[in-house]
Amino acid sequence: MAGIGHNNGPTMEKGRAWRRYAWTRARADLLPKLPLEVARRRVRRARELGIDYASYAGIRAATGRDIVALLFSTNALAALRDLNIPEERDATVQAVRGADLLAMVQPPIDPHTFRERHPVFIRAARAPGIASSWRETGGALADLRGAVPADGVVVIGATHLERDWVAAGRLAGFIKADRYFASR
Repeated sequence: MAGIGHNNGPTMEKGRAWRRYAWTRARADLLPKLPLEVARRRVRRARELGIDYASYAGIRAATGRDIVALLFSTNALAALRDLNIPEERDATVQAVRGADLLAMVQPPIDPHTFRERHPVFIRAARAPGIASSWRETGGALADLRGAVPADGVVVIGATHLERDWVAAGRLAGFIKADRYFASR
């Protein structure tokens, strides 16, 4: 029994290699072995969302649920003052199936005007600013997603500030825009 001041480090007793082997084997036995059809379905689902399989599988494993919404920043969409999304990015977004599309709009773009121009997005809202508190950011994200479960929403963003939305809103994950749009 370890006493006060003991750091509970690894035991120095003989048999460490065997314990390590047994632990590794037991852990591997606990990992799910997906039937081939389930794996194929998940690959198809990743394709429907426009996400590379590695990102999809990682997010799904971390949250335990499917991705039900993609939240894009206008930075990720490369939609600047004129509201135009470059053709290749627009085509990628238009091809998404089976998920709600949400947008966080950077100033000076108006969310209502953005949504009128791009009706594929079911909701759009003003993006939290750099001076927004953690609570304000989380509230803005909750308002935008509405009834969509937070752990089913993935942010497609371009900046570190947008990556922080995941923690503030308790969302499923973040995919850098360059990676997302390169996967198509």
